[in-house]
Amino acid sequence: MVANNYHNGSFWFDSLDEPPDPSLPDALPDAVDVAIVGAGFTGLWTAYYLSQQTPDLDIAVFEANTVGFGASGRNGGWCLGTSNGLESMLDNPKRRDAGLAIAKAMFDTVDEVGRVCQAENIDAHFAKGGSLKIATLPFQVDALQQHVKHMRTLGFDADDYRWLDAQESQQRIGMTPNHGAVYFRHCASLHPARLVRGLADVVRRRGVHIYERTPISAIEPNIVHGPGGPIRADRVVRATEGYTDSIKGQRRLMLPLYSIMVATEPLPDEIWESIGLRQRETFGDPRRVVIYGQRTLDGRLAFGGRAGYYFGSRKRRTIPRDDPLVAGVEGTLRSLFPILDGYRITHGWGGFMGVPRHRRPSVNFDQSTGLGWAGGYTGEGVAASNLAGRIMADLVAERRTEITELAWVGDAPRKWELEPLRFLGAKSIQWFGNRADHEEFQTGKPAGFWGRMFNTFVG
Repeated sequence: MVANNYHNGSFWFDSLDEPPDPSLPDALPDAVDVAIVGAGFTGLWTAYYLSQQTPDLDIAVFEANTVGFGASGRNGGWCLGTSNGLESMLDNPKRRDAGLAIAKAMFDTVDEVGRVCQAENIDAHFAKGGSLKIATLPFQVDALQQHVKHMRTLGFDADDYRWLDAQESQQRIGMTPNHGAVYFRHCASLHPARLVRGLADVVRRRGVHIYERTPISAIEPNIVHGPGGPIRADRVVRATEGYTDSIKGQRRLMLPLYSIMVATEPLPDEIWESIGLRQRETFGDPRRVVIYGQRTLDGRLAFGGRAGYYFGSRKRRTIPRDDPLVAGVEGTLRSLFPILDGYRITHGWGGFMGVPRHRRPSVNFDQSTGLGWAGGYTGEGVAASNLAGRIMADLVAERRTEITELAWVGDAPRKWELEPLRFLGAKSIQWFGNRADHEEFQTGKPAGFWGRMFNTFVG
């Protein structure tokens, strides 16, 4: 691994053609038309579509570190055609139509990301192989089958959601145990760092200025405050996710929740014959403490899991390979794939994502002040950030479109609780989830008390 102040510790950054080494900008502008704070997916997708729609706009993106340093450059690489909070909308008859509109938009978004990669020659290793949710315990089979039936009653068909019996599921993925799976078509695996940095190259060629190593300390109408003083801007978009509280007046809007990932060495063909994932499907299971994985283009198994929250929203810049959290995720991976015995884990890393109080994405823009923000993907942001960026571009350009009518628009959350309440709440959810998952794996039966406690806290 190449170590420098701008390396986020991930396999994704380590496998880039060139390590990130941003230079300090010679000078910052006095004024721009649109200032975007944050050079991750949300900020860059907004810049991409704005520069496409209105090429004469002077757009500047300000980044405290380097392009894609945060969640955009170290996530699981799932370009997933759904979003957090969507299922609860679909389950609510009063919100079902709004949910269906988001679901359709998210399905289309996966293809839109693939289209942009092809059109702009971004080699992000995009492969739309779908996603598998595997029943690792027998009692999960009925619940997953019922989920597929429920999706059918809402108008989705077998091209969207399909149940795979144990034999077909095991042919798709040699995970142990495997009692069947839900196959969801609208998902692609990709290399997130190649996507975010490729996107930055594209917008730069269009004339968008990206100022790396340029932290913004405060935002107000028509002004962002940079290292050298105020910069005027007609419109300001905040796209900072888990780093939001680094900006004055923005505390408790996002809870930084950690995920950890590992990646194996490239595996030989005979091992992949047993593991499967021939279409580079992504995969997970129904456990409460989420796991996620994919087969990389260079033949590695990349795998991750949720890891919790630190008191006071403390942020670790990077998480090293030898951290105990990494060892825990590695242990889970090896338990699911015993065939990996004898093969090395070459990379282990982690970081945080932004979680809003209502735990669902939101896009907000106030025409009267020119201030906007988007985010809150809660770990499902690779595709959702594209849709959010398109919505934000339309709102900034004052274009009323089909996507500006989606329920994400204006759905701003309330702030998180003061400490120690949010720490106790976050830790309780993690504790109850771990206890419920452990009980189910020990007994082979649905968790009782701990499962109910988890549901009570999560809602």
